[in-house]
Amino acid sequence: MTDPAAAGWRALPGAALPSGLGVPWAKKHGGQWRYGLLTVAAHANPQGAVHGGVLMTFVDHGLSLLAWEAAGRLPCATVQLNSHFLDAVRPGDFVELQGEVTRRGRALVFVRGLLSVADRAVVAADGIWRVQGT
Repeated sequence: MTDPAAAGWRALPGAALPSGLGVPWAKKHGGQWRYGLLTVAAHANPQGAVHGGVLMTFVDHGLSLLAWEAAGRLPCATVQLNSHFLDAVRPGDFVELQGEVTRRGRALVFVRGLLSVADRAVVAADGIWRVQGT
């Protein structure tokens, strides 16, 4: 996908990823938010695949948005983030994050998600976010 907007995605410039990694995209699907990132050549590692750190940053960012929504839009901080790399991502791929909140306590939010390119799973992740000020 070279034009996420043509597929109904909208850019989130106010939620840009750190270090100039790009602007995430958002789309509501079946009542749930999904987040996307259009990868570019600058995201590649020496082997030509998108660097795992870029993917982890995007996963952390996207799952944090889900935790933030679940916490009533209170600030949240990542406590733990686990990942399993399943397949390589190539520069130019549009990666999509589909996630879900599995549990919400007073101070902690538990979230899991799957990054995919088209229908190919590339990263599975889960984590815990602390709701700030609780």
